[in-house]
Amino acid sequence: MKSVTSPNWIEAGLSLVYPPVCQVCDEERVSPEQGYICAECRKRVRFIEPPYCKCCGLPFEGDLTTPFECSNCRDIELYFSHARSAVSAGEVILDVIHRYKYHRALWFEPFLAELLVRQAVPELASEKWDMIVPVPLHPTKEREREFNQAVNLAGHLARATGLPVNKNVVRRVISTGTQTLLSRESRQANVRRAFAVCDGRAIKGKKIVLVDDVLTTGSTTSACARVLRKAGASEVCVWTVARGL
Repeated sequence: MKSVTSPNWIEAGLSLVYPPVCQVCDEERVSPEQGYICAECRKRVRFIEPPYCKCCGLPFEGDLTTPFECSNCRDIELYFSHARSAVSAGEVILDVIHRYKYHRALWFEPFLAELLVRQAVPELASEKWDMIVPVPLHPTKEREREFNQAVNLAGHLARATGLPVNKNVVRRVISTGTQTLLSRESRQANVRRAFAVCDGRAIKGKKIVLVDDVLTTGSTTSACARVLRKAGASEVCVWTVARGL
């Protein structure tokens, strides 16, 4: 499906409907170059820095100088080598992502991509990766939403890293619905058979960066990583904009 992220028409359309104020607090004046988010609201965004779980990237409050694994990762089997997120899923970020995904607030996309690129590019540059794969939506959900946020965010990351995007290598074969209110065990069961690889030849022996908007328990990205690994990918890591806490 064609991406719907042209900054020109987004800017033009927003200017017809909304005054030039922050679209989060609705108070401070902002420009399109600021992503329609004011400096004060940006200060409320918390970037994730060490220490964090070496597996899922869950941030830890405290002074740890050695790698550690959180209790969530010790209790379940995850199929990605590691997951990292740019920022914590605080109030501002959750509001922005919700409006972006479910209300087509596409003017927030450059801001979300900016956060992802800022944190992901330096880490991805530290070792060789072969391609970026966005977590797919079920076709029914993508038609309803008219875009896949993971595909759009993956495109921004691809342009910043020079890595190719392959959005056709894996598909979602079961519509699982929202996972927001499910327990960790229910999330795992819900997505266990949700994904299938379309062409294993494209990923055999490849190191893949799997991209999504939010990581909470890791169930969805792990299920996706599982089929990629079974189809021959040598390694799968995960990058998301936000990390649920």
